[in-house]
Amino acid sequence: MPFFLTTLLVFLILEVIVSATSAHALDIVDLRKSFNKKRGESVPALDGVDLTIARGEVVGILGPNGSGKSTLVRAVSTLVIPDSGRVEVFGIDAIARPREVQRMINRVSVEASFFKKLSAYENLVYGAKLYGVTTGESKPRIQAILERIGFDLKRAGEPMEHLSRGMQQKIALARALLTSPMLMLLDEPTTGLDPRSKKDVQEVVRTIRTEHDAAILLCTHDMAEAEELCDRVGIIVDGRIVALDRPQPLKSRYQQNGHLPSLEEVFMAVTGSSFEEAEQRAADAEEVH
Repeated sequence: MPFFLTTLLVFLILEVIVSATSAHALDIVDLRKSFNKKRGESVPALDGVDLTIARGEVVGILGPNGSGKSTLVRAVSTLVIPDSGRVEVFGIDAIARPREVQRMINRVSVEASFFKKLSAYENLVYGAKLYGVTTGESKPRIQAILERIGFDLKRAGEPMEHLSRGMQQKIALARALLTSPMLMLLDEPTTGLDPRSKKDVQEVVRTIRTEHDAAILLCTHDMAEAEELCDRVGIIVDGRIVALDRPQPLKSRYQQNGHLPSLEEVFMAVTGSSFEEAEQRAADAEEVH
């Protein structure tokens, strides 16, 4: 049997098993991970994280740099092995069975990896081949995806290094869509983008959710983005999720004298410091270690 048919068959079997056995796209229980810093001291990046995401749900994890967001994404995507705790993707143990989990997820980070000298199209073809999709099969799919996300097809033949960061992030999301992921992990996908590119990428995220029924874990420090895109929003500080709810109930919980706070005000109420202060504290701690 051709490799691409084998891969497709495995994916379909997994999807049937997933549909029958798990109502959750992601289950994280008491997840812990520490890293050794310069002085040999062990510093926790994740400190007992609990999180559940349903299929088709978008959950945003809001936190400053150094709060544990990227480590959380890497742990779920099997790139980092936790010290303890449990990670299950559609009921499958991500720590014990990483290869099975990798078939169901895709990750887009703030700095997506590409072959910079190759064109956007060549990068997408290569990405499709990694999942067993031939060039003949991927070509019409790539064109359809690029059109849907508003990418100028005339520029698909240009080297990635000639494209703006916003365009590169679109290609990263297009690459993810080629594999029809059941769980999408987005780690700061719009950081550093201009307002127009940011809106375009956010629209692609909506497309992934509505057209693919994918569960999405969105890690960001953009509060407006979290409120606009997410069904639920969690606040993570020092490796711990200290609050998690739908945006409106989360804000209502900290309402005072009839004033409905912003997410930034909620962050201050929950953590006792502003977002900027939390980022500075994390930066100072990084310098010390």
